[in-house]
Amino acid sequence: MTPTLASALMPLLRGLDPETAHNLALQALGWGLAGRDTAPDDPVLATSALGLAFRNPIGLAAGFDKNAVAVLPLMRLGFGFVEAGTVTPRPQLGNPRPRLFRLEEDRAVINRMGMNNQGLEAFRARLAALKRPLPAVLGGNIAVNKDDAVPERDYPALYAALAPLCDYVAVNISSPNTPGLRDLQGEARLVAILDAIAAVRTPEGPPLLVKIAPDLADDAVAAVVEACAARGVAGLIVSNTTIARPDSLRSPHRGEAGGLSGAPLLARATEVLKLAYRLSHGRLTLIGVGGVASGVDAYAKIRSGASLVQLYAGFAYAGPALIPRMKRELAALLQRDGFRSVADAVGVDAARDDRPQAA
Repeated sequence: MTPTLASALMPLLRGLDPETAHNLALQALGWGLAGRDTAPDDPVLATSALGLAFRNPIGLAAGFDKNAVAVLPLMRLGFGFVEAGTVTPRPQLGNPRPRLFRLEEDRAVINRMGMNNQGLEAFRARLAALKRPLPAVLGGNIAVNKDDAVPERDYPALYAALAPLCDYVAVNISSPNTPGLRDLQGEARLVAILDAIAAVRTPEGPPLLVKIAPDLADDAVAAVVEACAARGVAGLIVSNTTIARPDSLRSPHRGEAGGLSGAPLLARATEVLKLAYRLSHGRLTLIGVGGVASGVDAYAKIRSGASLVQLYAGFAYAGPALIPRMKRELAALLQRDGFRSVADAVGVDAARDDRPQAA
C-alpha cells in the first residue's frame, strides 16, 4: 500500500471514535499497511542539528506513538525523525474515556489522555529490538507518573534508561493533562530537574531537550531559556498543546477540557518560537511544533527560528500522503527564495516582532 492509498482510507477511520481510530492506525502501521515513501529527499532538505544528521527537517511529535509500537513503519513514511513517547517510569492508564476529540471544523484536536502508556520497561524493550541503523533520527519523550512522582529522581532515571537507545531525549514538563506537571516549568523546579539529569549525563550521551507550553508568559519563556542554556540543554521543543480556547473555534467539542492542538495553535506556538529564538541567541536548537499541516507551515516555523519541525494533528487528519507532499512544498519554497539549505533559512523572520505594541 502506498502512503497515498493509506491516506485515502482516512475517512473510514474518522467514522470511528477518535481513540479507537488512532489505535487501529497504529496497528495498521505495525503491520506495514501504510506503505512507505521510497522517493529520495531533495538534497536541499538535508540538515544538521543537535549534532545529528537529518535527511529532512520534518518530524513526528510525541504522543502519536506513545509505546514505540510503530517506530520503524512511521520512519518509512518519510519523516526525518520520529519522537516516541511520552513514556513514564511505570505504566499508567491515563484519564477516563472519552479523552480524545476531533474538532473537524477547526482542523484541531483536544486531548486529555493523561499520558496513558505501558511504562518504561515495555518502551525500552521495543526500542532495543529495532533493527539498526534506523532510516531516521529517533527521539524519546519522557515524563513522570501522575502518582508517587519524584521529578528529580524520575527524569534522570528515564534519561539514563533511554540514552543508549535514542538519538535525543526530550523532557516533557508541559502536558496540561497531568496535575502539577506544568509547575515544573518554574525556574527553581526546572533547574533542580536539569541539575539532577546532569549528574547522570555523560559527554557521549544523547542531546537533552525540554518541551515547553505555548501558554507561558514572555518572562517565563526567558527564564526557561536561560536555565536550559546555562545547563547544557541542547534545545527546546516549542510547543506542547494549549489550554487556551480561541474565540474562532466552531466545533461542538470546543469546550472539552484538555490540550488543544492543530491549526488554532499555529499562531501562538510560532510567536513563542520566535521569542525563544530571539532570547536564545543561538545557544539552543529549536524544534517548532503546533499547527503544522503543510510545507508552507513548516517553512514559516523554520523562518521563525526552528531548525526542525514536528507535526501531529495535521498528520492525524491528512494521513501518510501528507509527508511527501510537505517535503516537496518545503523544498520548492526554499529554492524559490534562494536558500541552499534548511539551515540558511532558520530565523530569517524572527528578528521582526509581529505582536501588537502597546499605545
